[in-house]
Amino acid sequence: MQKINDFLTSIDGFIGGSQWFVFLLLGVGLFFTIYLKFPQFRYLKHSLRIVRGKFDRKEDKGDTSHFQALTTALSGTVGTGNIAGVAFAIHLGGPGALFWMLMTALVGMCTKFVEVTLSHKYRDFTPDGMVSGGPMYYMKKRLNIKLPSGKLLQTGKWLGIFFAIATVLSSFGTGNLPQINSIASSVSATFGVKEIVTGGVLAVLLGFVIIGGIKRIAKVTEKLVPGMALIYFVGALLVIGFNYQNIIPSFISVFEDVFSGTAAAGGFLGAGFAFAFNRGVNRGLFSNEAGQGSAPIAHAAARAHEPVSEGLVAILEPFIDTIIICTLTGLVILSSGVWTEKIHNSFQMADVIVLDGQYQQSNADDVALLSDYFNNKEETPGFNGNIQIVNGEIQGDVTLLHARSLAENILFLKDGDNYNGLVPVEDGSIRFGEGNYEITGESLIHSAPLTTEAFKKSWMGDWGKYIVSIGLLLFAFSTAISWSYYGGRAMTFLFGTKSVIYYRILYVIGFFLASFTDTSIIWTLSGITIAFMTIPNLIGIFSLHKEMRQTVKTYWVDFAKEHPDIKIPEKVD
Repeated sequence: MQKINDFLTSIDGFIGGSQWFVFLLLGVGLFFTIYLKFPQFRYLKHSLRIVRGKFDRKEDKGDTSHFQALTTALSGTVGTGNIAGVAFAIHLGGPGALFWMLMTALVGMCTKFVEVTLSHKYRDFTPDGMVSGGPMYYMKKRLNIKLPSGKLLQTGKWLGIFFAIATVLSSFGTGNLPQINSIASSVSATFGVKEIVTGGVLAVLLGFVIIGGIKRIAKVTEKLVPGMALIYFVGALLVIGFNYQNIIPSFISVFEDVFSGTAAAGGFLGAGFAFAFNRGVNRGLFSNEAGQGSAPIAHAAARAHEPVSEGLVAILEPFIDTIIICTLTGLVILSSGVWTEKIHNSFQMADVIVLDGQYQQSNADDVALLSDYFNNKEETPGFNGNIQIVNGEIQGDVTLLHARSLAENILFLKDGDNYNGLVPVEDGSIRFGEGNYEITGESLIHSAPLTTEAFKKSWMGDWGKYIVSIGLLLFAFSTAISWSYYGGRAMTFLFGTKSVIYYRILYVIGFFLASFTDTSIIWTLSGITIAFMTIPNLIGIFSLHKEMRQTVKTYWVDFAKEHPDIKIPEKVD
């Protein structure tokens, strides 16, 4: 598992985890924000009117209403990114990472507006009358290159094919594998139900829902999304209210170290600016998916007589998903203080590193060295050889790190009993042989378990974990439902409608298997698949920036003629 994770991490480091990807994502969003004169702010009020159906027409074509398209797209984004992803970002980059998540959302509101508008404009209708849309369709129809000789290069077609393949992969890496993995882990920790049982039950339920297609999915999500958001919202407010004395310090911590990084605190070994910036933007994208090109697939199914109105609806997604829900999660984690506390847990092997020599939390030089190591500035020698374990405890001059922290009170177990014997280590990675091994101890934790611990710090006490567990179950399950539709539309583009049933079967099987797979590997895989979708989509929408501005201008001109009594946020000639 460690070798697989190392390989995937190296790939992610060159793509989604690299600085150029972050600048591409934010750069395109900032360009459209300025180019279109801040539409995410000027058009926000108008978008609320559209969602309420104020300007709907009976003759509009599509499979869902504006509200259903919004909730379907939201169910695809409101998932583990809001509960586990925020916790993971703070774990990696400190409070400053939350700031960059929010900045990504503000810019992402404009990016989402653009990608949804263009995708809705070039959607197709399948032979059975259903809508099929998404970035692959505008790529195929608008990004081909005409040579001076008059010959047409099918560049857009091939870019669309690449995007569709990436969408299928990302439906597993974003919407499937990490969702059920987080659900199963949370349910296991909260209720003691084995991961494989949770995976089996939910896989059957998933199969029943997705076989019905977009209309059944829309009916489920329009009821599920508002309900689950309300439950989570109330629970989060209870935690923040209980820790009211930490609200202002938490806000300050988000902003004060934005450009300098976060210093070591408690078990947290610190994070530099570059790391917090990169992880914050990366996790922000995972949360709201602005620029990834996923939401346009859901919005393409909406009933609308022109594309800009649906793009305006999409502006609300990053606002609800990241600016509201992720901010709540971040304040819960920061105000509770658990992000710097070492908590007894069972170690994920992909997060375990064995160092040669002794490092102490109380030694400032050791903390500084390890902080540089975790921020990719300093090489620290990984242990090679065998470590002796006596009655479960480590013997010898080595240090064990887990979840970017110095682990304490470590215990090696085999088949539930204290282990005695040698454990081979290669370049800092433990290589257990056959058997049921486990390492427990106190360390920092991340993802859903961190949010769960934070929700316990309120009047609810241990009951707070049920809010997270139920919220995560509903959030993540709805995400898996929506992503099955995204992947199905991509399969339709690639191979036709008959291929969708085979994809859905594989999707359900993968959903089940991921319930008991290592979480670190799944999170790394999700970052890679996100980048494979995002890069061609950003290139595509940027290439059509002039068409986008003209499309928006035409919309407001036509709207002013049809509704002369309504004040609009745009000057028209």
